[in-house]
Amino acid sequence: MTVIARRDRDVRDSVQNELEWMPQVEASRIGVSVEDGAVTLSGEVDDFAQRVAAKRAALRVRGVRTVIDHLTVYPKRGWPVSEREIAGEVERALKAAVNVPDTVKAEIQDHTVVLTGEAEWDYQRRAAKRAVRELRGVYAVSDMIALAPRPTAPDTVDRIRSALARNALVDAGRIDVSVAGTSVVLSGSVTSWAERREAERAAWGSPHVTHVDNRVTVDPA
Repeated sequence: MTVIARRDRDVRDSVQNELEWMPQVEASRIGVSVEDGAVTLSGEVDDFAQRVAAKRAALRVRGVRTVIDHLTVYPKRGWPVSEREIAGEVERALKAAVNVPDTVKAEIQDHTVVLTGEAEWDYQRRAAKRAVRELRGVYAVSDMIALAPRPTAPDTVDRIRSALARNALVDAGRIDVSVAGTSVVLSGSVTSWAERREAERAAWGSPHVTHVDNRVTVDPA
């Protein structure tokens, strides 16, 4: 067995163990395969919340470079929910979420929630997704929320680099930052998916950013 094959086998076993460790996920219904650190999840889950939880569980595992989500939502019998009912629940959830502005709207298309409208910050977009993804009858969430226009700033790169340096979970020296207008490109490599996600969140914290292109690769070695 080659070193890569042995490493992939260990990653697969770790992902399976992590799924089995989570009470909210029925691990026996989820298949796991790994090729050069890329994890593919397949099988069925009861709802979109379990699908998200399974993907996040895999991304937490050491050695995982990326996750390919081939899971499908197949609700248990006795869970019929009409799109009209979903629409009502989504509307109530968005109104109840303190970080979701009134400018965010939703459409229901074949049990998929399509979020539209405009937000000031990326964290508000994430809050909208969180508010609706665990609702019964939701199979997927599509984020089409636009960010409000922002002015450019000459020190955006320096401020993002400072934010990365302050973050205890990020090795800022391994990440490059470039800016064109209000768009940011992150590149370089990190040792985990969690570190990659933290770097992106740091970039989104800038008041002069409307788009982040995260090209940072995960290299556990």
